[in-house]
This record gives sequence, structure tokens and C-alpha cells, in this order.
Amino acid sequence: MTGYKYPNDEREQERLDMVHFATYLLLDERLFLAPFRPERKRVLDVGTAAGRWAIEMGEHYPEADVTGIDLSPIQPRWTPPNVKFIVEDVEEDWIEGEVYDFIHCRYMMGAIRDWPRLIEKFYRHLKPGGWVEFKDATIEVYSEDDTVQPDYAITEMLRALSEASTRLGVSLEYVPHVTTWMAEAGFQNIDRHVAKMPIGTWPKDKRLKLVGALMAAHYVQGVEAFTFVLLREIMDWPQADIEALNARVRAVAQRKSIHAMND
Repeated sequence: MTGYKYPNDEREQERLDMVHFATYLLLDERLFLAPFRPERKRVLDVGTAAGRWAIEMGEHYPEADVTGIDLSPIQPRWTPPNVKFIVEDVEEDWIEGEVYDFIHCRYMMGAIRDWPRLIEKFYRHLKPGGWVEFKDATIEVYSEDDTVQPDYAITEMLRALSEASTRLGVSLEYVPHVTTWMAEAGFQNIDRHVAKMPIGTWPKDKRLKLVGALMAAHYVQGVEAFTFVLLREIMDWPQADIEALNARVRAVAQRKSIHAMND
């Protein structure tokens, strides 16, 4: 795992919790999609961040053994008795013989230098018949009614962040390649589930409206953290240009006339 270029303060943890809840709602209040039963199973949450997914897995399945791993020690001190956290770099060597029934990896774009190698590691540390599940978003924002234009501020921000991350040796655009890397590592029964994540309160459906509101808040609250280091220090943008982009991102995220989403 490369050095984390985003903050890990309390405000950032609140943002991560919002994204977690938005994802949970988008997936019809499911913590995972893989067809497995967690009871008496070993579960690993890679890139656990504030640990919300791991904690809820532990609460929902008290007989499961859940471990969360992350580079940042931002997890809460209180956890269910069947949940523990490890502060380690997931790209470093794992303990030989340590195997799991289910490996969950979510929102790790920009954090991994060598995805094929990490996926091979998942394969080696998965029990026969086990499952691995990735959840992440593409950086392409679109609409189904042409309300998202080419100069859409969130698209501009994501592309700039992608270029900055590439300069650091990591990619924000790994999602389309995951199934290929999984097949090359030896995985079978590979499935791809695409969900449309709205940005803003424009959806008519109540559940999707709440998802969109959470994602709009995610951009409004998080944009400064996203751009502060990568655009200033890596891309060498003037501070005035960064602040102008941030303001545009906050504005369009809340505009109901723009029916933005990404996969």
C-alpha cells in the first residue's frame, strides 16, 4: 500500500462512514454480495479504514472471526469481541499459512501499487472454496440524459487526481482490469455486479435520493482533502486554481438539475 495521500482525521472518518452507508443502501442493505455464509468463518477486510464494515460484519455475524487491516490506526478502540484490527501494509508479505474464507476489499483506488501481485496474494491466502469481493467506483461520471457535460467539475477533479496518482505510481482506474487479474491469478466463478451510484438528491426513488444526498455530501465535505496534497504538491497547481475547482465541485454536487452518477 502506497503512502496515503488523504487525511485520516475525525472529519475524514465521518466522510468514510457516509460512503459506507451510501454503499450499504445502494446494495439493498447488504454488506456483501458473495454467496457465502459467514458463520464460523474467517473474514478479512482489506483497507478497513475506520473499520465500519468490519464492525458491522462482526455485529451481524457474531460467530464469524473478522479482521480489518489498514495502514492508518484510525479504527475505534471498542469493537465486538469477534473483531480485531491490524495496522500493516497489505502489500507487504503476509504471515505464511494465514488463510481466510472471505476477503473483502473496498475503495482502495489510489492505494495499491501492484494490483496483480496483491490479487495473487489474496488467492494464496484464501481457503479452497472461499470468496474475494472488490467494491470500488470508476472515475467516469455520466448521466443518462446529457445533463453531465464534458466540463463537469467532478469529472475534471477526478481526472486531475488520476493523473497525480499515476505520477506517484498508483492508479485510480484499476476497476476495469480486476476481473482479468483475478482470472490470471487462478480465481473461478468470477462475477461483475454494476450498480449506478447517484450524486445529488435528484433521484425520485427515496432510497436512491438518500444515496445521492450522501454522495453529494461526500464531495462537498471531502473535496478539499482530495485536492489539497495531490493537486498542490504533485500537480503543482496554484492554490487559487485548486480553490476555484473545489468551489465548482461543491456547487455541482448539490445541483438537482444535473443527474450525475458513476458505476
